Amino acid sequence: MSILATLALAASPVSAFAQESDAELAQKLSNPVASMISVPIQWNYDCCYGPSDGERQAVNFQPVVPVTLSDDWNLIIRTIVPVVYQQSPAPGVEKAYGLSDVTQSFFFSPQSRDGLTWAIGPVFLWPVGTDELGTRKWAAGPTGLVLKQEGSATMGVLANHLWSYAGADERDDISQTFVQPFYSYTTHDATTWGVNLEASYDWTHKAWSVPANFTVSHLYKFGGQRVSLGVGARIYLVDEGDSPDWGLRATATFLFPK
Repeated sequence: MSILATLALAASPVSAFAQESDAELAQKLSNPVASMISVPIQWNYDCCYGPSDGERQAVNFQPVVPVTLSDDWNLIIRTIVPVVYQQSPAPGVEKAYGLSDVTQSFFFSPQSRDGLTWAIGPVFLWPVGTDELGTRKWAAGPTGLVLKQEGSATMGVLANHLWSYAGADERDDISQTFVQPFYSYTTHDATTWGVNLEASYDWTHKAWSVPANFTVSHLYKFGGQRVSLGVGARIYLVDEGDSPDWGLRATATFLFPK
């Protein structure tokens, strides 16, 4: 029996009222700038990239912390801290393990109106990664998001662009655009089906990478703690660099609603 199945069996039953509440929380997770503290832990596996058919595993710690600025505005801080194990990460390097660069976004967002949410702010790349797994470049740029929640559906797009402004001279400059259109549907029993693209364009090397992710998650209740568990798979629709052929994903997101 899989770990996810074992956890599902261990989850405590909930009443119809609690299920409705959990469905609302599950749909909030589809909003990257929802005013709710959450701590996603995301495992990713990618296979078969580069001339040596390399493999990569990454565990991303992605805390989301909202800060109330006023009755009308929130600041949502989203941080991605990757811990990576990679085979054949570069020519002459057999394996690499450690911390990769940290990405941190600051979204300024007004209160949603009629299900419409938008946010804008800066994004920063902190070069804390090891020599093999990091860029050794400081980078920053703008980020933004717009989404619409209507009934059980959530659709929108998140985007950012990073330019390097300092760092190791021997490393390539960073100029990269990231665009993530997404759609999800949350059922009454707190199961969410989703699809998204994580498209990025490297302006320095003139190369696209466009993976499509297909995911399913369910919100469980363990005692007083709500946790969303999910799995997914992805394929790379466009590969103009050394992108993998395919990948897998598993997530555990701990919720701390107000």
